[in-house]
Amino acid sequence: QVQLVESGGGLVQAGGSLRLSCAASGRTFSAADMGWFRQAPGKERESVGEIIRSSGATYYANSVKGRFTISRDNAKNTVYLQMNSLKPEDTAVYYCAARVGALRYNYWGQGTQVTVSS
Repeated sequence: QVQLVESGGGLVQAGGSLRLSCAASGRTFSAADMGWFRQAPGKERESVGEIIRSSGATYYANSVKGRFTISRDNAKNTVYLQMNSLKPEDTAVYYCAARVGALRYNYWGQGTQVTVSS
């Protein structure tokens, strides 16, 4: 089992930055691929990016590539989403997720709101 708690959301002006954190509890964090997702009002949830446990490789959606960075600290059981050059269209609830022994992400946090004003 993995429990995930996001933090760091808030209101920021366009062009600003935020760093989201996702703290995980449970012994399997180090074995988990970790992803960030977001869901804007009236839209489907979409992938923002992910970091692969085995290689440390990161992958990003085209819409955030070059602006967002995912990192993880296994010693702290935490994954981060650094968001720079934020745009109003980045406004959404952001979720972190863990994939452990599955093809799909099977553990989810409760989400944190990010609002970017123009």
